[in-house]
Amino acid sequence: MITRRKFGKLVGIGALGVSAGAMTSTHASAASSLERIKASGTLRIGGVADGAPYYQKGLADGAWKGFYIDICQKLADDLGLKMAITETTWGNSVLDLQSDKIDVFFGLNPTPERQKVVDFSGPVFKNSFTMIARKGIEAKTWEDFNKPEIRIAVDAGSSHDSAITRNAPKATVTRLKTASDATAALQSGRADAQCLVMVLALTLRSKNPSIGNLIVPTPADFTTSNAGFRREEDQSWREFVDSWITKHRDNGFIKQAIVKNMALVGVKESDFPPGFEI
Repeated sequence: MITRRKFGKLVGIGALGVSAGAMTSTHASAASSLERIKASGTLRIGGVADGAPYYQKGLADGAWKGFYIDICQKLADDLGLKMAITETTWGNSVLDLQSDKIDVFFGLNPTPERQKVVDFSGPVFKNSFTMIARKGIEAKTWEDFNKPEIRIAVDAGSSHDSAITRNAPKATVTRLKTASDATAALQSGRADAQCLVMVLALTLRSKNPSIGNLIVPTPADFTTSNAGFRREEDQSWREFVDSWITKHRDNGFIKQAIVKNMALVGVKESDFPPGFEI
């Protein structure tokens, strides 16, 4: 694990390497993130204004909330840095990393396309695939849903779509343009269930508790939410943050931040299913 002390030493090593003409271009690019972050005293992150519960920017006062805001603030505090937030979107965050506008962005899934252009930490948390099922559907496993008579609605091409294709290929699947369209199909009785990741499923049920029951099918399947980094040859910054994430996932801080900030979308701790893990 790279500690804060080791982090400072790594920056010092990088700074020493900037002298004379002996430093190679590899060294110049390798230490850039470490040097800039320490020298500026600022951790630059991206935030999605309407991304609750991950991120939320107040309309009146511009104040930021969300579990990734709390997590990034803890990271900055542990490093003795100020935190600066650049407003971005989920779609533009990768470009902001590539153009060196931000040092890290929390909340990206490492898809094959993204992995071609930016680097990733390990999972910050695991976002389990769940089913919102109409009352009367008695199901506990994926195999219970894997039947032609079970009608499942998903947003086409999404991770939800992939999860159903993987786990319930025999079900009758309706693929719609958006997750909202899939919810409408469930509400109207055109579908028996909708597949959503845990955070979205809890949010939906907080808005409409009567829409159906939340089921976490077994065996557990999930997507991950990770931190993204600008690609560079020296991996010390990514490795430091990756170790920090592991530590604070293991000690429960990340789970606490997630549960606390779900209140932004009306979800209480008691709304989480028994045995909820990240």
